Amino acid sequence: MKNRSRTDLIASILEVTSRGEARKTKIMYEAFLSYMQLKEYLSILQEKDLIKYQGSERTSFITTEKGRHFLNTYNKINQMIATIRRE
Repeated sequence: MKNRSRTDLIASILEVTSRGEARKTKIMYEAFLSYMQLKEYLSILQEKDLIKYQGSERTSFITTEKGRHFLNTYNKINQMIATIRRE
């Protein structure tokens, strides 16, 4: 696996949480993150209102509307870059 940028890591987390409620363990395994990376990025994403806790127990996360917008923009930019590389 190639080295991923901060933006790539954020997009990976948002992708996992956009599919529905996700606990820390699920996010960590599906986004291929260490626990230390997970803690750092969850904090940043919550602070920036890209994800939020879901449910009263505050054990699961879900992508916010702002997070979905970020993910959509990220995917569009990656598609444009892939198109340019093919030319």
